[in-house]
Amino acid sequence: MDQLRTLVSIVSDLTEALSSEERFYRLLNALQKVIPFDAAGLLRLEGDCLVPVVTTGLSADAMGRRFSLREHPRLEIISRSATPVFFPADTDLPDPYDGMLSSDHGEFTRIHACMGCALKIGDELLGVLTADAAKADAFNEIDSGFLSAVSALAAAEMRTTLLIEALEKGAMRQGQIARTLMRDATLRQGSDMIGTTSVIQRLRQDIDLVAKSDFTVLITGETGTGKELVARAVHAASTRNTEPMLYVNCAALPETLADSELFGHVRGAFTGASADRAGKFEVASGGTLFLDEIGELPLSIQPKLLRAIQQGEVQRVGSDSIIRSDVRLIAATNRDLAAEVEADRFRADLFHRLNVYPLRVPPLRERIKDIPLLAGFFCDVTRRRLGLGPVRIDPDAMASLQRNPWPGNVRELENVLSRVTLQTASSVPRGKPVIIRQSSLGREFAATESKELPGITPNVSPTETSPVNLQDATRGFQRKLIAQQLQLNNNNWSAAARDLGMHRSNFHHLAKRLGF
Repeated sequence: MDQLRTLVSIVSDLTEALSSEERFYRLLNALQKVIPFDAAGLLRLEGDCLVPVVTTGLSADAMGRRFSLREHPRLEIISRSATPVFFPADTDLPDPYDGMLSSDHGEFTRIHACMGCALKIGDELLGVLTADAAKADAFNEIDSGFLSAVSALAAAEMRTTLLIEALEKGAMRQGQIARTLMRDATLRQGSDMIGTTSVIQRLRQDIDLVAKSDFTVLITGETGTGKELVARAVHAASTRNTEPMLYVNCAALPETLADSELFGHVRGAFTGASADRAGKFEVASGGTLFLDEIGELPLSIQPKLLRAIQQGEVQRVGSDSIIRSDVRLIAATNRDLAAEVEADRFRADLFHRLNVYPLRVPPLRERIKDIPLLAGFFCDVTRRRLGLGPVRIDPDAMASLQRNPWPGNVRELENVLSRVTLQTASSVPRGKPVIIRQSSLGREFAATESKELPGITPNVSPTETSPVNLQDATRGFQRKLIAQQLQLNNNNWSAAARDLGMHRSNFHHLAKRLGF
């Protein structure tokens, strides 16, 4: 009777006006009433990877991982099976969720009961439904026929959700829906926009809104927040996504070569110009040109850039001919361009032309709840690169990661996790679980345990018995102080420098030296 009520509940949800996430959570909650699992997950197929849509009973970082079918034999067996699969408790096949139960409390617990169903419509695999338990005989009494019915309904729910998403994206014909979904999924995966916090959701909405236009986009944000990822996401969702997006780092352009690099030159225009050469505006015609660190562009080049944006015309160095260029321009900077205009280091007319649709990428301290997802994603990437066994983060280490101010933002988080994973794995036998604990992170993270911004004190105690490097301690204090002032001043660098009693240029140079 309980199984029948569960099926009725799932069928009823098919007709409800629910979000996809809520629909799938209700599915797992309904199943938990009749299946004694400790953890369950609904995963959607994207390419050759299974990506978690919703999970229950798993650690938060599970949602940031990607499970390749080639690397996870249990998931591959489930995907290929036409019937529900129950794995024996003594199987040697690794479970993808080993060490990821939310009840582990930092210990690597092996899962002893595992089952799964492929979610298919006809011969098309949409995803899988998995359930796991620490107790070996937890699923002995589960009826396969009931699971087959559940998997059919879950597949129908997933297909319904995919259809709704496709219609919302403006698919005009039913036959185009699957292809559109696969293309959009590939584009989202390529941009790696990991996160579920409200600031990231708003950023995604802004990207979707501006991408379909041809507006110039100015992406602002601190160093390491992922401005290039946002630029790729805008291009991928635009009507120019079949054309290339060219990248130019304006900070790396010497003033003597910037003109030629952007607009091209003709033979003999200057010493070393032995042949005609097209600039980036010509090469990118029809596509997108991404100018990173636009605030570093020399003043002498800015008038030609303004004309290229306004008129769609470029002129090669040494040539009198005008060349038409159809380019969608995306620019990014970690500088306060309005302050640069006030200081006469950036042209006001160019700033207003670039600032048609600004996108602000939030710093990591404004999206602390995304750290578990990002950490899971980066640990999985590092695991594949190094050929390691499972990489897990215990709760104390995760809490410490969430307390850190991260002045270097997402890039700093990635670098820290890559380094710590490599160091921890060096003392672990090949293929065995790698557990990142609080002690693995080092003194800098241990010192953040009892405090959060605002309120900064040096992390040095005269009673400490371990050696303290004065230079490292000073740098750490400076980084935290700068991060605090930027946070208090809403990332206004001029105001932060003023509060610290520093000239803005000196403040900017110090911040860059410290990795901002």
